[in-house]
Amino acid sequence: MTTESPRWFKSSYSGNGGSCVEVATNLIAARGIVPVRDSKVPAGPSLAVTAAAFAAFVGSVKDDTLGA
Repeated sequence: MTTESPRWFKSSYSGNGGSCVEVATNLIAARGIVPVRDSKVPAGPSLAVTAAAFAAFVGSVKDDTLGA
């Protein structure tokens, strides 16, 4: 079992000062999860989603952004 902590990062699209989320992809290999949190409340709760669910979400957002 790993004791590795999440390494949080924001999207490069988050530079506008708006509502943002942070993700920690460093836990995918060890735990199969992607923690997600509100960047405005870093000490608040986080949501852990499966790597597959996160990949589906990102794919859906990309498709929508491209007008698909």
